[in-house]
Amino acid sequence: MSFFRLKDLIRAVRVCKTAADERSVIQRESAAIRTSFKEADTHDARYVNIQKLLYIYLLGFPVQFGQLECLKLAASTRFSDKRVGYLGVTLLLDEKQEILTLLTNSLKSDMHSADDYIVGLALCTLANVGSAAVANDLVDEVERLLGSARSYVRKKAALAAVRVVRREPELASTFVGRTRALLGDKHHGVQLAGAALAGELCVHSQEALDEGRRLVPVVVRQVRALLGTASPEHEVGGINDPFLLAALLRLLCVVARGSQEAADAANDVLTQVATQVGGGS
Repeated sequence: MSFFRLKDLIRAVRVCKTAADERSVIQRESAAIRTSFKEADTHDARYVNIQKLLYIYLLGFPVQFGQLECLKLAASTRFSDKRVGYLGVTLLLDEKQEILTLLTNSLKSDMHSADDYIVGLALCTLANVGSAAVANDLVDEVERLLGSARSYVRKKAALAAVRVVRREPELASTFVGRTRALLGDKHHGVQLAGAALAGELCVHSQEALDEGRRLVPVVVRQVRALLGTASPEHEVGGINDPFLLAALLRLLCVVARGSQEAADAANDVLTQVATQVGGGS
């Protein structure tokens, strides 16, 4: 017997009085899902089954048999299918599994989509589970999307670039030229992602570290702008976007090591931060 809908499965699990009853329900439903994968090769059935598998996974039961089905669902043309498929890939796969290379074509295709949200799904998946091989294949796409006209895409692309650099440090030079625009962006999310990328680049590349030191005035300007303005949208505890402020200060710490000029600039702005933030707390 299959419960068919996710909410029916959840209801059946919740009414179980013992762990043995719960295992029985999950085993029965897992068997039904396996059969459905073999007999009903449709996106609608796969969409429902992957949702149930993810719930079963969250309960702590093995669901490795659904990995390939997640890849198939991610290749669908419908956004709802892709969202569940990519979520399944993120949860059920990791970068060490060879099956992940089968995802490369879907990711590359979705990175060319006219729908920003589909592009965002692909970039998020790369940022979470991208392997060295996948990073090598998609580095050009990520670099291209860093120059997107949409802040939503730029932010996601910067986070994907962090993953690429972590897995393939020799690709760091690809993104060095993009850091200035990211750190100077008006969108706080893009700045936050840009600070994360710049910090990662500085760890792996001397060229990036040199560029980071040249960008100290830009970072200092952004820190002072945060301290000198109020934004109800970003304010937390009386501090204007403390998450971005912390990320920019962390970047200053990275680039100031070994550079007296950068250290002096960082020290000046740190004094201002300590005065204003400490005084308002």
